[in-house]
Amino acid sequence: MRWDHLRLDANTGPEPPLIERRAVARTFDTPEFRGMTFYEVRAKSVVNRVPEASRLPFHWTINPYRGCSHACVYCFARKTHEYLDMDSGADFDSRIVVKVNAAERVRAELAAPRWRGEHIAMGTNVDCYQRAEGRYRLMPGILSALADAANPFSILTKGSLILRDLPLLQEAAARTRVSTAVSVGSVDRDLWRLVEPGTPPPRRRLEVCAALNEAGIGCGVLMGPVIPYLSDSPAQLDAAVRQIADAGATSVSAITLHLRPGAREWFLAWLREHHPGLVVPYARLYRGRAYAPREYQEDISRRVRDLAVKYGIGDRALHRPAAPPPAAAPPEQLAIL
Repeated sequence: MRWDHLRLDANTGPEPPLIERRAVARTFDTPEFRGMTFYEVRAKSVVNRVPEASRLPFHWTINPYRGCSHACVYCFARKTHEYLDMDSGADFDSRIVVKVNAAERVRAELAAPRWRGEHIAMGTNVDCYQRAEGRYRLMPGILSALADAANPFSILTKGSLILRDLPLLQEAAARTRVSTAVSVGSVDRDLWRLVEPGTPPPRRRLEVCAALNEAGIGCGVLMGPVIPYLSDSPAQLDAAVRQIADAGATSVSAITLHLRPGAREWFLAWLREHHPGLVVPYARLYRGRAYAPREYQEDISRRVRDLAVKYGIGDRALHRPAAPPPAAAPPEQLAIL
């Protein structure tokens, strides 16, 4: 395995390799980890810069894992596993890279003189609260480092394990800006079992949203992805947004399924097996591109916004005093790490 070519983040581009070549492979003979292999590595850097070309609303990410046992058939991050000489299908779901020194690297990188205390997003590549986190417990150390540095951050997850770290989130929220979101693209249980087999059911994720908000940690919902012809009917969108509202979500936004290389091949193979009648409609809709037509995406977003107004999402948003701004950094700290 070419560990010298292993990269830790989908956004690293042409940067030098970030993982030392030697990795420890482990398997665990317990039901939740059966059939999985974990590659324990020591990362050289964990706080990763997002390229400007991505046009994402954040510039820095932390991803303590590569690969994801959620096994979502549409996951856009699948392609990144090919950097490891692994495939973007079954290997992505079952061969997980674990950055065992993630917490210590975060603490060191936030303490570097050049770090400016910018917002850091987590859960943007693979889920930091996937099944492996129950064993490796990387997030408590990461959250403690962020809290100690009063560094603002956000977390997006499909996992319920985030509730384990609720006291740490509350501690961090007392010092800096903290936001969370759960991903629930649909509340159809039959669809969930097929497309997100390793995740908690949608209802459980909405319970997580409710628990976070009840505890004073603002939590919204990303309806991601809305899957054409499978979860985009007026009735399906209405049911999802209604249940999201019932969970007390502070916000809801929709993102339509996109099929980048790696995810495209895996998803279309799944589609041929489970919904062969949709193969031709998908070919017509996507036309070999990664994204559905702009007008389709805008229609989905508009309908979800209208439903959010209908069900009052945002009306009960948490109102907490804003965290005080960090002290001005001396000139030598103004360069980006």
